[in-house]
Amino acid sequence: MGRGRVELKRIENKINRQVTFSKRRNGLLKKACELSILCDAEVALIIFSSRGKLYEFGSVGTAKTIDRYQRCSFNPQDEHVNCETQSWYQEVSKLKAKYESLQRTQRHLLGEDLGPLSVKELQNLEKQLEGALAQARQRKTEIMIEQMEELRARERHLGDLNKQLKLKLESEGYNPKVMENLWSSTSAAGTSNFPFHPAQSNPMDCQPEPFLQIGYHQYVQAESSSIPKNSMTCETNFMHGWML
Repeated sequence: MGRGRVELKRIENKINRQVTFSKRRNGLLKKACELSILCDAEVALIIFSSRGKLYEFGSVGTAKTIDRYQRCSFNPQDEHVNCETQSWYQEVSKLKAKYESLQRTQRHLLGEDLGPLSVKELQNLEKQLEGALAQARQRKTEIMIEQMEELRARERHLGDLNKQLKLKLESEGYNPKVMENLWSSTSAAGTSNFPFHPAQSNPMDCQPEPFLQIGYHQYVQAESSSIPKNSMTCETNFMHGWML
């Protein structure tokens, strides 16, 4: 019968564990040595026991192999970091130079530090200022045109409202032209020509006073009417608000 498969787990028996460690350690060191000889490979093997004892093998020396491993493992990362740092430094330098150039251009546009400029640079600066001035004037003209269009639209809207009011007055039986003439005449005469009549609590106490008749006939009292004449006089003194 063949040997059964060994289950990979920690050996609880201390003696058996130590024996197994010794056997497998020697076999591993032997295999590392054979690999380095047969394949001409640089092999380094480091083993620490459970008690902390060191076992090592190096075909060309363990320290030399470790140094080579560190150079191969860490130097590429360092080079990558250095390249990235150099790239950022170049980017910062470009941005700094661009910022200084923009500041210098701004001072030139404001008329400062013009001494070091040559004739050609001054001509270019003059062209830039003329172009900026033309754009500013064009924008100002556009804004003024927009405001004029807005005022015209408002004027048309008010005209439409005026037409609607005239149509409404005509539908109610009022003549807009007569009302306009009446308003003009009353405005020219002033309000001082029309005496103010305070409200009376009792219509019978009203006294006959001169009144102004505009736009309608005076009410004539019938002979058979029993309403006093003084009361009729008070009623004829009343004028509608739209006629003033």
